[in-house]
Amino acid sequence: MSRLILHIPPGRPWGLGNLSPFCTKLETYLRMTETPYDSKPPSMSGAPKGKIPYVTLGGELIGDSQLVMERLERDRGERALDHGLSERERATGRAVRRMLEEGTYFTGIHMRWIRDEGFAMISPEMKKLIPGPAGLILRLIRSKLRKTLHGQGTGRHSHEEIVALAIADYQAVSALLGDQPFLLGESPRTVDATVYAFLEGVLRPPLDSEIKRAVLGMANLVAYTERLRKRYWSDLAEG
Repeated sequence: MSRLILHIPPGRPWGLGNLSPFCTKLETYLRMTETPYDSKPPSMSGAPKGKIPYVTLGGELIGDSQLVMERLERDRGERALDHGLSERERATGRAVRRMLEEGTYFTGIHMRWIRDEGFAMISPEMKKLIPGPAGLILRLIRSKLRKTLHGQGTGRHSHEEIVALAIADYQAVSALLGDQPFLLGESPRTVDATVYAFLEGVLRPPLDSEIKRAVLGMANLVAYTERLRKRYWSDLAEG
């Protein structure tokens, strides 16, 4: 089979794997499983689901980070990261992943794009990726995301309420992790790729926030993030 091609935006802002937690998630999984891959800038017109990340695998385009991982897990058989998990462990991993990706994610959009200080932080990095009138495009993206958050529901809350939602999510992850090396025990599983991506997205960007300070106060989450970074992302310079 030909080498997998990972289509993600270039750059490692602030020492992150990627600006997008979903891109960081998928690349972390590839590193966890020692899957050989090459990175290539995406073409949104060619993205199978109109979003990133996506991969080229055996000449086939596959979109959505989770669907890609599930395909690779099936191909790995008994070498799959989640091989041997109990039904309860699989359910716990799914619940945590869905919480972060379908709930906590939108609190991050609020912090990065809607709050003025977050927008000021992310704009210079986004301008590196946008050809043409980047300022105008960023304002349009911000306006669209504001409408998306309102439709999804997070944007209907006050800033204080959004912060409380995010902190409660990370407290739940902290409680489940406890003193284990990985979320579900002694071995890394697919859910760890998601958890790591979201924690890095809070801890590494140079944005002081109530959420970041709260996560920094959860010693087991900080140690977990540093542990996975050292194990899978040691090639990245400190940002």
